[in-house]
Parts: sequence; structure tokens; C-alpha cells
Amino acid sequence: MSAEYASFGLAPAMRAGGVLANGDYQVHRDFVDFIVDGRPLLFRLSDLDAVSPLASDVPPAIFTAQVRSLLLEAEPPLPDGRYVIYGCPECENLSCGAVTAAIERDGEDYIWRDFAWQTADHADLELNGYHGIGPFRFQGAAYRAALASLLDRAAHGSRRRVLLIGARVALLAKLAAALRTIGIGADITRDAEHVPADELRAYGAVAFGRAVTEQDRSAVRRAFDRAGVDVAYVDGLAPIVPLLVAQIEHALDRSPVQQRRLTRLVAADGEAGIEVSSPCRVRLTAYRLDRLYRAHVHEVFDGVLEAGRHRIALDARAVKGESFVVARTSGSVLVAAMAR
Repeated sequence: MSAEYASFGLAPAMRAGGVLANGDYQVHRDFVDFIVDGRPLLFRLSDLDAVSPLASDVPPAIFTAQVRSLLLEAEPPLPDGRYVIYGCPECENLSCGAVTAAIERDGEDYIWRDFAWQTADHADLELNGYHGIGPFRFQGAAYRAALASLLDRAAHGSRRRVLLIGARVALLAKLAAALRTIGIGADITRDAEHVPADELRAYGAVAFGRAVTEQDRSAVRRAFDRAGVDVAYVDGLAPIVPLLVAQIEHALDRSPVQQRRLTRLVAADGEAGIEVSSPCRVRLTAYRLDRLYRAHVHEVFDGVLEAGRHRIALDARAVKGESFVVARTSGSVLVAAMAR
């Protein structure tokens, strides 16, 4: 079959969760993305909010079965030899829509072809086909080795749990509840001095409240160092739950920087500087504290940006006083304090 060889790889990726400005919740998903010729395949699909089937927390969580399926060691889940490449981050229901492709063997090689958007059992390639994507021919040995390696990594699981440390118990309780709602575990403590090492290894991040002293922060870091845990530390910018959720989401993102869509955010002089690596929808939200420490939220931008650097003016009312900007795409989130 005529198809050019392409390199095949896998890399950790994330569908960023969060508490949105309108009060809705977006569920956090960790998954493994397909890297074709050094670039995430998902990025070729414009602004698509989806995850690969290699997402161990999307029920039913049968990670091994998904790997066997992509290795063609099981029957195709869809007619015409088609497989789901990207699907709904909330469920596995085809009616939500999915990117599918036919996968087949040609000798030792694996070929992915006829990519399409599919919402029913049969794909309409003429109407819904991705005509500019593929076909891709992958060398069999590299393809099998990449997928087989996932089974060892899956046994360790992802550390989607956060340890919250601070003095404002009521705020921490609200933050923990918000994190659990989007699929991130959270526990509250005053310190980690006497927490067993095995328990510390379950955490991917530690978030400190602004009132936590440097002495107490150092003690927590020493506890994690003794346990041999590489954990991300988050210094809470302000007592605003959606803002803190965004900070924690960013800290939990273990995907390689060069494979993220949203790569840079700065906020200064009444504008935001943003850099994206591929065309995608970007939402900017500003949070600020007034003189009475009341939180205010403003949606300041929501649109599709082309790859490159962009400068977006911010409403002066949204960024006066102590203020912060959150930039969000379907796959990542960045937070910046407004510089003065």
C-alpha cells in the first residue's frame, strides 16, 4: 500500500480540568498522546477537545485492552476495521463524536489511514474525512515497542493527588472539593513531618497557602526529599479557588514543554502576552482582589489563535489592583500575576 514512512512515538499529555468562570467544571484527564514525526497527532486536528484511548482513567479503564487493540491483537471495535484515535474526554460514547482511522498490517508495518470524524457505526469519509492527514506507515518494531512499554508504566499509575497546606481551613476545604470534582484527589494537612514515605509517593504536587512560613515550607520539602519523591510545589497566588485550581493543573502537567499548545503567558501593562505552538482556542480569564480581599472574575478573551506570539489587551477594570490572568486551552493552562 502506498504510504510514506513516519516515526511513531508516545508522550504523556493532559486534558486540563478546571473551575470555569461561569461555574462549570471541566474534568481533568491524563492520557498518552500519539507522536507522529515528532509532533502530537492531536495538534493536526485544530482545536479538538479530546483524549486518546490510552487514558487509563476514562471508564471503563481497561488500559491493556486498548494497547492490544492498537496492536491489532483484538477485533476492531468499529466496522470496516476502524479504531478510535481520539474520543470524548468525559466518556467513551461514540455519539459524542470521535476521530477514527482504519488500522491494518502490511507485512511487519502498521498503517493508519482514512482518518474521519465519526458519530455513528459507519464513517462517511467523503463528508467527514480528514483528507489532509495520513496515511501513515509505521515500522512494526518501533510501533510495537512503544505501545508495549505503556503496560509497564501503567502499573505505576499517575500521581493525580495534591497535598494542600495552609492556615485557612475553610478555603482549603473549598479548594479540595473543587479539585475532587474535576478528578484530582486532594488532602489537607498542616505539615508532612510524620506522613509515611509510601503515602507521600501518592502525591504529584504540594500547594502552599500564602500564610505558610518559609520554615514550614522547607520542612515539607525535606519530608518529600527523604521519601525520594519528585513533586511539584505550588505557591498559591491568592485565596481564589479557580485560580488555585489552575495553578495546580499547571503543576500536574508532566507533558514535555515542546509538545504543549500553550507555551508562554506574561501579563504586564494592561495586556497579556501569549504563545501557542499550533492553532487552538484560547480563553483568558482575569481574577482580582479588591481592597476588602473580595474576589472578582472577568472573561477577557475567547477565540482561536494561530501558532506564534500574540498580545491581547485587557480591560483596565479587570486587572486593577492585585490581579492575575489564567490562559486555558483544551490541553493546558498557564497562570501569571499582573506585573506593575
